[in-house]
Amino acid sequence: MNFINIFNQQVVPVSSIPLLNYNSFFETICLLVENHPERHCVLYFGYKENISIHLICCIADDNEHNIKVTSSVINENSVLHSLTVVNLSFEKFEREIHENFKVNYSDHPWLKPVRYAEDRADKSKTIANYPFYSIDSEELHEVGVGPVHAGIIEPGHFRFVCNGEQILHLEIQLGYQHRGVEQLFLEKTKLIQRTILAESIAGDSVIGHTSAFAFLMESLSGLMPDRELLFSRTLAQELERIAIHTGDLSAICTDVAYQLGSSVFGRLRTPVINFFQEWCGNRLSKGLIRTGYNPFPFNRALADRLNTILDAFEPDFIEMNSELAKLPSSLSRFERTGMLSNEQLLSIGTVGMSARMNALNRDIRVSHPYGLYNEFKHEPVIKHHGDVYSRVQIRKQEVIQSISYIRQLLSQIPHSQALPQPQPQPSILKPDSFAISLTEGWRGEICHGCVTNETGEMLIYKIKDPSFHNWLALALAVRNNEISDFPVCNKSFDLSYCGHDL
Repeated sequence: MNFINIFNQQVVPVSSIPLLNYNSFFETICLLVENHPERHCVLYFGYKENISIHLICCIADDNEHNIKVTSSVINENSVLHSLTVVNLSFEKFEREIHENFKVNYSDHPWLKPVRYAEDRADKSKTIANYPFYSIDSEELHEVGVGPVHAGIIEPGHFRFVCNGEQILHLEIQLGYQHRGVEQLFLEKTKLIQRTILAESIAGDSVIGHTSAFAFLMESLSGLMPDRELLFSRTLAQELERIAIHTGDLSAICTDVAYQLGSSVFGRLRTPVINFFQEWCGNRLSKGLIRTGYNPFPFNRALADRLNTILDAFEPDFIEMNSELAKLPSSLSRFERTGMLSNEQLLSIGTVGMSARMNALNRDIRVSHPYGLYNEFKHEPVIKHHGDVYSRVQIRKQEVIQSISYIRQLLSQIPHSQALPQPQPQPSILKPDSFAISLTEGWRGEICHGCVTNETGEMLIYKIKDPSFHNWLALALAVRNNEISDFPVCNKSFDLSYCGHDL
């Protein structure tokens, strides 16, 4: 067989992953994804082995609930046939491999840099001379927005090509932050240092990313999280979903000048994030997730407090959504704005709610479950119009769904044990191994992967935020819309700049 089947949070020897020549590697991946909408690439990366590049590709199968992994070794200056020509969803993965290692593709449509990382292979390519797509016309004009986002003070540049007020094309230029997060995972050898790095990947997805990291480290260290630990992580993930979705609904209302919705949703978000402060001492939940133990065991007093918060939150949240759904001025800005078809979502490999907005069912909680999600019989919220209103409705229904899951968890709080903090060091991670960890953040699929060497040290640590898949969806969604609709389109996706600029 040209691939190996593994499961979420499983560790396997690197030697167990079939090593193919590139032509067989290419054909295997094409056969895995061709006419299989239930499969998509969750991770595709390379790392150096002397003068060669070791490629590993991971294809998730949502029906079989496994991940199909294959690999190949190529030379540094190879010229390869591009998977992007066969399946567009590989375009950014291949651009990253090209940027990192100067691997060329003979038929990739546009090998532009992805992040302008400090350790990129070709330092002559700088963000100052980014090759924007342009149209030579006397009738069309360009509009530049950025490079600093006025609302969240994150760096990103948006270049519009417009015909009057109509957007014909949008190109999104990222890669300003140059944080080197993946490299820092290799340089920092203490577990606490790496944990803090995981908490800092994306500030609005602390639980999603840190849980993915902790599950990965536990797998590589041979640690088995107990039910109390899984309980806390599952509860925290659904609280994070409630908090961010509610805050996004506030911001969406702001973008269509609906002040009441902006104020009420903003007010409702506050007690949820304040509960994290009561639980672990930080409103963004930093410090809550740790490998192998729970520094803040959940108890009945916290459960009573959270029930009180949700009892006050839920009716006001439902009422505010009901008012929003009856407001013609808001609906006129939401409906049939920023639309994408199911075929487009499938072709570009969208994940999370950006996929579920038009019948593409991708949700790690049901396809590759972890934590306590198997106990919920989770059914993803699916919409069928792919517009701003679909994304608004998903947020509303997922918040209500998360509340029901939390109430179910609070009815069966496991006995808490404050375990001593383990201190696994890189030297005791399983040697010569590959592991992958998937979680479903509020944006969608989060993926962390790691390869260790013969002494158990990290050779590479790979991170993929759902925004890596979904930024292209935003660029396509605004085509043929008015440029004044861009803010509400952008916020309805609410993608991460820092989650992309690793």
